[in-house]
Amino acid sequence: MLERTILDYNGLEVKLTDHADKGILDILEHTVRGSEGGLRFSSGNIGERIKGYGNKVRFLSLYRKNKITGTAGACFRVSGLGKLRYPSTYVKYLAFLSIYQTEVSRRKRNMPIIRHDEHDSFKQKTLELFSKPYVLDLPDVKEEDKHILYAFIESNNERSKNIVHQAGFEYIRSFLTLAFSRLNPKKDEKVELLPESDRDVMKHLLREQYKGYSFYTDSYVFMEHNYYVLKENNEIMAGVWAMPTTYKIYDIPGVWGWVIRKFLPILPYFRRLFPSNELKCLVFDAVFCKKGNEEKLSTLFESVLAKEGFFTGLMWLDDHGDLYETIRTKVKMGPFDRMLNAKPGLVYGKFVNLTDQEKEMFYDAPAYISGYDFS
Repeated sequence: MLERTILDYNGLEVKLTDHADKGILDILEHTVRGSEGGLRFSSGNIGERIKGYGNKVRFLSLYRKNKITGTAGACFRVSGLGKLRYPSTYVKYLAFLSIYQTEVSRRKRNMPIIRHDEHDSFKQKTLELFSKPYVLDLPDVKEEDKHILYAFIESNNERSKNIVHQAGFEYIRSFLTLAFSRLNPKKDEKVELLPESDRDVMKHLLREQYKGYSFYTDSYVFMEHNYYVLKENNEIMAGVWAMPTTYKIYDIPGVWGWVIRKFLPILPYFRRLFPSNELKCLVFDAVFCKKGNEEKLSTLFESVLAKEGFFTGLMWLDDHGDLYETIRTKVKMGPFDRMLNAKPGLVYGKFVNLTDQEKEMFYDAPAYISGYDFS
């Protein structure tokens, strides 16, 4: 079990671990994502998600006088295909920000104030760690290697954007949240869980579909054997991985946000979509569709909801990718998508030892937004 201090500076420490202890879990479970005036929520199932990363997750945690004040997760994988394939680290759980708030906001929250010079010097040393993936003790990551660190951030979260900018990350792409919902979902006999014998076939189909996407990974696609397919004549026409999750909702902006929080929980049928301040739903990931069969995605999604006992499925797609355009034009998403009206998310990346020509491909290629990562 890895646990060591990698920065020690005037009573402030950054510790590296390969597991989430009680202090880290407590911070993550109480971290509210989003920002004032926008969608604000917290994620459930965090402990289970961390276990899914196995030995490829690291936590950089901030301590002041031996008390944890923030943490960030780093999840290693080799992502992408062809020329977009690189060793990568997805930066997650950015509950690393409280120590870097302004002095005024810290006073409002009764948080300890760090002297300006101490704060700036330590912050600089901390942010430099995001240029050095080799310090994370990840397998086969060396200082001279090409490497990409990337993160998904809500577009109105100015605090997170400010931090990643200071850490040298660059804006690459944008993506949108899509919500598929049915008040009374129906099962279809053509939809079934992917048989173990078809896993290699499905992996090949997905890699063909996402070969032009940056950051594609199938590391989590077949976890818990929850990949569903729609078959015709024993041929896979469409597929999706479905993962149950829960979000606690604190605020949804706009008129529809008011309707969702105040009226949906008391309206017959509609309360199924949002019964309380908790949204229980499926995360849809690794969506596949054989060309010419795009309209079958509606049948697939609805049947998966019915089989899993849910009414809503969320997915995140690059808003300039072919798959986004397909779903927007061919799939009837249902009432919750119109109400949600989510703001774009942003993909930020930091390129280590890549040439300018190698970097350029990531601005042109649509990004694969892993539902497992983002949820």
